[in-house]
Amino acid sequence: MRIADLETPVPVVDIDLLQSNIQRLQSFLDERQIANRPHIKTHKIPEIAQMQIEAGAVGITCQKVSEAEVMAEAGFKDIFIPYNILGEAKLNRLMKLAKRIKVSVTCDSEFVAKGLSDAAQKNNLTLEVLVECDTGAQRCGVQTPEQAAALAKTISQLPNLDFGGLMTYPNMSAPYSAGVADFVNQTRELLKKENIAIKRVSGGGTPTMWQADSAIGITEHRAGIYVYGDRLTMRSGAVTLDTCALRVWSTVVSRPTETRGILDAGSKSLSSDLHGLDGYGYICEYPEAKIYALSEEHGLVDFSACKTKPQIGERVSIIPNHCCTVTCLFDEVVGMRNNQVEVIWKVAARGTVR
Repeated sequence: MRIADLETPVPVVDIDLLQSNIQRLQSFLDERQIANRPHIKTHKIPEIAQMQIEAGAVGITCQKVSEAEVMAEAGFKDIFIPYNILGEAKLNRLMKLAKRIKVSVTCDSEFVAKGLSDAAQKNNLTLEVLVECDTGAQRCGVQTPEQAAALAKTISQLPNLDFGGLMTYPNMSAPYSAGVADFVNQTRELLKKENIAIKRVSGGGTPTMWQADSAIGITEHRAGIYVYGDRLTMRSGAVTLDTCALRVWSTVVSRPTETRGILDAGSKSLSSDLHGLDGYGYICEYPEAKIYALSEEHGLVDFSACKTKPQIGERVSIIPNHCCTVTCLFDEVVGMRNNQVEVIWKVAARGTVR
């Protein structure tokens, strides 16, 4: 089947670009002796995760327990969940998972650490726990090396927990090294006094992936978007237009005025994330066009800056602002080579947000 025969809107991945993106980052990290632990929340597809493992990844990263459950069911044996997990229901599911495969998690408070310890004790297993550190992203994480060292000591003393190291999601708008190296080095020095070793330092993010360097203390890296690419990571310079593997194909269903066009891809097909970008996607065939608004099933496009304008029924391909959210909007993703459908992947972990 040709891509032109598919009903729209539909997400399509160029398999050659996908595989090239996977290998490019793997080679980069291998050269720097940094373990690759890709984040599968971008694609949520076991077959793509398997490509990453076969390329050399040491394991995978999942954001929620439910996501990890799907991937464990698909056969993955080493999963990192860098998230504060609390509450009896989630902890029970985490313990069932930890009995089947190798699982590591994070925490940024004694409250979460004690919950993990109690659950591990009840289930007679040992759980590896890393301390999440805020090195500039201002999300979760302890705020200072002193707090990191104190929590690491607490983890190492709690029953059935194994202190695994440090985890951070660095500030994506600053150089990777900004804050990370100092934070890690200061924490390491404080823990030396307690004879506590830092086994892993897990860094993350696609925008800063080419800045990952073991010299700043990172021992593993978690990137997700790199497999697909999107406008956000194009803006950061981490990917280029030529390396973006994912496009959402859409059809022009109306031309109400000379300058306005309507696509059949709205907020239920394209990411509504803006993050300071101008418009809701990049139309490859009409680079000067602007998707200026979305309703649920309509994409409103201003074609006034385009020398030529599309006709009703014309198909266009769109690089979304944020590919991770697009993944959650579709049941299936099409894999293609040379404009021919080669495979249709089920988005197996779609909806796994608990």
